[in-house]
Amino acid sequence: MSARIVAVCVGSGGIPKHPVDQARVTALGLEGDRQRFRFHGGAKRAVCLFSAADYASLLRDGVTASAPGSYGENVLIEGLDFALLRPGDQLRLGAEVVVELSDVREPCGTLKSVDKRFPKLMLGRSGFVCRVIQEGLLRSGDTAQLVTG
Repeated sequence: MSARIVAVCVGSGGIPKHPVDQARVTALGLEGDRQRFRFHGGAKRAVCLFSAADYASLLRDGVTASAPGSYGENVLIEGLDFALLRPGDQLRLGAEVVVELSDVREPCGTLKSVDKRFPKLMLGRSGFVCRVIQEGLLRSGDTAQLVTG
């Protein structure tokens, strides 16, 4: 399975996050990225991945958010079937970064600012939070590939 990184996003806390051309990924997340609540980050939740297919699905359900970072994700990926992914799977992002899926992202009440039907509407298509196995530079347009799973 291989895919493409549509966007790399960072923010000052909360949502939305905003696309950047590139970001350095460290054990605690993307440089320049902050979380409003301490339990939203940390080593096991350093990077949040989201599927471009889930973006499209939410748009079909009438959610108006379409800009990368709208759901608070750090990495928006196209061409990877998130339904086949499980915690423990590892992905190579770009040439350097390797992440391990820690858990399914649990959609929280912060997302109500995007659509009043959240977080319930997002169940089953909320993405993953990851720990960083190998740090490095990540760019929009890089590849994403399942390496173990």
